[in-house]
Amino acid sequence: MRIVRDHQFTAPEDRGAAAAIGNFDGVHLGHTAVIDITRGAAARLGAPLGVVTFEPHPREYFAPEAPPFRLTGPEARAHRLEKLGVERLYELKFNAAMAALTPEGFAAEVLRDGLGLRHAVVGRDFCFGKDRAGDVADLTRFGAAMGFGVTVADMVTEGPTRVSSTAIRKALSEGRPRDAKALLGHWHRIEGPVIGGEQRGRDLGYPTANMSIDGLHPPRFGVYAVVVDVLDGPHAGSYHGAASLGVRPMFGENRANLETYILDFAGDLYGAHLSVALIDFLRPEEKFEGVDHLIAQMEADCARARAVLEAL
Repeated sequence: MRIVRDHQFTAPEDRGAAAAIGNFDGVHLGHTAVIDITRGAAARLGAPLGVVTFEPHPREYFAPEAPPFRLTGPEARAHRLEKLGVERLYELKFNAAMAALTPEGFAAEVLRDGLGLRHAVVGRDFCFGKDRAGDVADLTRFGAAMGFGVTVADMVTEGPTRVSSTAIRKALSEGRPRDAKALLGHWHRIEGPVIGGEQRGRDLGYPTANMSIDGLHPPRFGVYAVVVDVLDGPHAGSYHGAASLGVRPMFGENRANLETYILDFAGDLYGAHLSVALIDFLRPEEKFEGVDHLIAQMEADCARARAVLEAL
C-alpha cells in the first residue's frame, strides 16, 4: 500500500484511483462495506483501490482540547486498511487551507485536480467542505460535472444497532469488547511502541510491556484478557496475555496507559511495536491493601485470562 499525504504532489502512478472517502476511525463494518463497494468500482475501471482520509481527524482540528475520542491512530488505521487490500491511502493533511475549501472547491482542487479520482464512494451521511456544507447530492452533482463517478453507500446495521464509531466507543467504555468486535468486524486493538515504565511488574514477577493510550478513546479501566501481536523484532508473533488498562491507583499514578503481561513469554520488547487486542473484560481497576494482595489477584487474573483465551 502506498501512502500519499499531499494532494498537491501526487505522483502519476497514484492518480486515477477509485476511492472511498471518510475518516475511517476504527475501520468498522460500515467502513468495510464502503471499501467493498469501492473495490467493485476499481475492478470495473481497472483502477487502484484507494481510501481518502484526513490527519488529524477534522474533529481533533476544530476541538483540540476535547477529550480523546479516536478508536485508532493513523498507524493502526493504515495497518487495518492495508489488510483490506487498499492500494492507495490518501492520508491528507487537514489544516486551515483544507478546512476553508468550499464543497465545490474540495471536489475540484482535491478530488479532481489533486488526486484525479475516477470514482468516489461515500456513506449516505457524508458531508464535506467548509462548515460541512456539502452533502452526497452535491458530491454526485460535482462528480458528473468534473468527470468522476459517485456511489452513495447505505448505512450498515448489526442487529438493531447502527454500525458507527459512536456505538463502538460506548461498548468499549462499558467494558464490552465482544460487542465492539461485532460492530468492528475485528477485535479492538491498541497499537504502538513499547515504552519504558517503572518496572514494578518485573519486581512483582509479572514483567509488562507498557504502551501509551494518549490521543485514543479510553476503554473501561480494568484488566482484560488480550491477544498480543508483536509486529517487529526478534519476538515477532502472536501471544496470549493479560493487560491492565488504567492509572494504577495502587501506586498513585494518574496518566492512563496499557500494561500487558504476556503469558509464558521471556524476552525484551522495549521499542518493539505491539498490537494488543482486547478480548474480555475481567474486572475493574482496584486499589489493593498491599503488594501481596496485588500479586495474588494478578495470579488469578492470568489464570482467568488463560482460560478465556484458550476457549477462543
